[in-house]
Amino acid sequence: NMDPYAILKCRSQEQRSSIAAGKGTNPEWNENFVFTVSDRTTDLLIKLMDSDTGTADDFVGEATIPLEAVYSERSIPPTIYNVVKGEKYCGEIKVGLTFTPE
Repeated sequence: NMDPYAILKCRSQEQRSSIAAGKGTNPEWNENFVFTVSDRTTDLLIKLMDSDTGTADDFVGEATIPLEAVYSERSIPPTIYNVVKGEKYCGEIKVGLTFTPE
């Protein structure tokens, strides 16, 4: 049974979700994360991890989300992105995005 969490990386910025303890392969976070970006920031990387007590956390997979559409649309409804480990498909994650220009 997995205790998943997500690490979100946008260039040099990194944020971490809460641990969805005991939620296995169908966690829901419903959390908001704020990043400061420029138009040179091309994507958001989400690394999914399994929290383990006493040993190193396990890498589950990652999704790369292109940001070009959110810059032009200002908001992207929850959309499904593939999660891969190496080159191998291992699931999907649903993420919504909003861009607020300064």
